[in-house]
Amino acid sequence: MTANLTVAVDAMSGDKGTGVIVDAVRQVLAARTDATLLLVGDPAEIERHIGNNPLPEGRAQIVEASEVVTMDDSVAIALRNKKKSSMRIAINQVKEGRAAACVSSGNTSALMAISKFVLKTVPGIDRPAICTTIPALHGHTHMLDLGANVDCSADHLFQFATMGSILAQAIDSVDKPTVGLLNIGSEELKGNGQVKEAAELISNSSLNYIGFVEGNEIYTDRADVVVCDGFVGNISLKTSEGLARMISHYLKEEFMRTPFNKLVGLVAKPILMSFRKRIDPRRYNGASLLGLKGVVVKSHGSADAVAFANAINIALLAIDNDVPAKITEHMSQSLSSIA
Repeated sequence: MTANLTVAVDAMSGDKGTGVIVDAVRQVLAARTDATLLLVGDPAEIERHIGNNPLPEGRAQIVEASEVVTMDDSVAIALRNKKKSSMRIAINQVKEGRAAACVSSGNTSALMAISKFVLKTVPGIDRPAICTTIPALHGHTHMLDLGANVDCSADHLFQFATMGSILAQAIDSVDKPTVGLLNIGSEELKGNGQVKEAAELISNSSLNYIGFVEGNEIYTDRADVVVCDGFVGNISLKTSEGLARMISHYLKEEFMRTPFNKLVGLVAKPILMSFRKRIDPRRYNGASLLGLKGVVVKSHGSADAVAFANAINIALLAIDNDVPAKITEHMSQSLSSIA
């Protein structure tokens, strides 16, 4: 078994249990006949959910893990006391070359800490960043950091911009992805010292920097990559998710208000279903931990089978496009030019 298109899956993570992850694995293996998946966790529990419908022979393997990192575990406990956890062993598969990527929907802080400890960061990258794609008017936007680094320096934001640009270039086949810094205004005088200094660093680099991006421009295709610190990014993402739920709730409430509204809703159902599909958050589930010497993807804890399958597909896409190697090559060239 080669590690080429092999993904280690933390089968004990997530709010909805191992059954959802097994279903996601089935979906991916059916769609990607070139992929191999390692299900890491309690063999008895995994086998119970596989049941009488075996996974494709030779393309699915169970890797035993006797512990689980819970959502309540501190980073210290996850790192020091749970070395046999499904999360740790899944990441170890990447370190040891048995897999090219790891996917988990477990504790984000623990996943980041263990990944950094086991895999290490690319030379020139101080901190890994969480990056995901979000829907835009005519495609999608890559946004980072989304919560890994609450306090960031200008240098960190510059590194995030570099990694985001490389990711967009590799995955979207864009020669010079546009990069914007999230700020409270588009004018050069706006923002704190950290953002202003980062703007100077990025504008003096080879990146295709377009200036500051305001919150209402994240979804407008203005930038291929939007950069911010983890504090701002996480709040922006969670605010967007809450707004989407509110709009969905209000639409459903209005269509159920009167018999006439119900009739209109029935007529409009195909349009509403198409709209729902376009903004379905499950299509965008899966955030890459950029800057590591390996591919690690974080799935949302509440992901269903469709959403978790998308996270695995993002990991496969990162392997296909050799994202860590491209980040390493770019940073090596940057460090050489400085020396």
